[in-house]
Amino acid sequence: MSGARALVLLSLALVAFRLASAALVVVQPGFTDAFYYASVARRLAHGEGLTADFVWNFIEAPNFAPLPVPSHRFWMPLTSVVQAVGIVALEPALGTFRAAQAAIVAVGAFVPAAAYLAARAIGGSSRAALVAAALTGIGGGAFAPAWVTLDSFAIAALVGTLFFVAFARAAVGDVRAGALGGLCVGLLFLARAEGALFGVALLWLAARAGSRRAGLAGSLVALAIGGAWLARGVSLGASPDLMGRTALLARYEDFFAIRPTGTADLATAVGVRVAALASDLGLVVISLVLFLVVPLALALRGRWRLPAVRAFAGLALLLYLVESLVWTLHATRGSYFHSLAALFPFAMALAAVGGEIFFAARAPGLARVAVAGTLGASSILALFALALWGSTYNASYKARSAALDAIPPGPFLAIDAAAWRWIADRPVVVTPADGPDVASCAAARYGVRSVVLEPAHFSSYDDLYRGGSLPWLGPPTDRDGIRVYPIRGQLGCSILEGRG
Repeated sequence: MSGARALVLLSLALVAFRLASAALVVVQPGFTDAFYYASVARRLAHGEGLTADFVWNFIEAPNFAPLPVPSHRFWMPLTSVVQAVGIVALEPALGTFRAAQAAIVAVGAFVPAAAYLAARAIGGSSRAALVAAALTGIGGGAFAPAWVTLDSFAIAALVGTLFFVAFARAAVGDVRAGALGGLCVGLLFLARAEGALFGVALLWLAARAGSRRAGLAGSLVALAIGGAWLARGVSLGASPDLMGRTALLARYEDFFAIRPTGTADLATAVGVRVAALASDLGLVVISLVLFLVVPLALALRGRWRLPAVRAFAGLALLLYLVESLVWTLHATRGSYFHSLAALFPFAMALAAVGGEIFFAARAPGLARVAVAGTLGASSILALFALALWGSTYNASYKARSAALDAIPPGPFLAIDAAAWRWIADRPVVVTPADGPDVASCAAARYGVRSVVLEPAHFSSYDDLYRGGSLPWLGPPTDRDGIRVYPIRGQLGCSILEGRG
């Protein structure tokens, strides 16, 4: 069977696996990022632009800006745009969620083929490239659910892998490949902010005599795309302390506060960064399906002469250091895992090529057994990851849905406003991490009629959740730990004076 035909059949089988994963497990967005992307995608598809009629974080609603607010002041827009295309095309037939998910699955359908091309680009045989495609598509214990969630994983994986394929050609002076690499950097930036770091590799090309034109072409394309998005941000006006909230927080809760309590002292700042370096390194090993670390290392050593391999190693290290040392608190809460999606297919390509190098030199007869064992283990981990995703996110979704009847009509405050906006289908504002006093300000500004506290809530609401009372809140209704407090008293707030 030819390599192209085998790749098509493999890709179809992996699409079937993803459709089954979507049908049986990933039946709703799941977590904050995905709920956010999907809610904005629905508004975009319905002609309301990049706007949000909820406040997931006050970065997007400075000074209690009225709803709707411009969206994507923190997260990037490409995931919502892709989902909006699916909603426009398929919503009447599939509904909003499945239409958005179909767009993500369609993008993800090409990720195994990108991994195949990457393996071939670094000297792997057709058989090794098929193994890389299979490992990528299965996703192991890290990415099996991610490929069908309403998030940036599939988009970043496809664009990031195509970047390395284009980079390999640009490194020998192909200007069109350089421009394609720049397009990939621009799109990767629009999918994940840290995607801009891939532009460092383009600067390296521009510094080399043999690839200078390709590197400059790519850099210009990437800058044009990134500059256009940054200009949009400037046109919206300043967000409250965006840099401080992403890099200098002492507590993660302060990210959701109107007035953060301050930055960390030196000892704390160093300590959390050392801890992040360790935990993020562990995440890398887990994401590589544990036992693929060795063949990946073999491929790095054996193919180090190739510019694309060196670029991968350099960017992987750069992302690791920046996420751990700069965006520390966000990195350990999912940001770094998201970053790995852009690197994962090329890592699987390296692992497949490294395995080929190992068995060709030592035990060629065991290669089939090793491949079968690796794919089998990856599949088992994928099934485990899907089961874990379902038990984690579907359970909380059902609990929140079951509590809807206890929430009075109108807007309300909740810790995860993006999720509640999707579930309740009405405006929701995040409970300010500052505490109930500031929450009353938010409630007054947005016409909120109730406050919803879940077992997971900001620490400043501990006293209220444990049985305390406030003059402006009535006694709660409890739904399996989700407590709904109706607003009964008069609301007022000095923060709002003079703001209209």
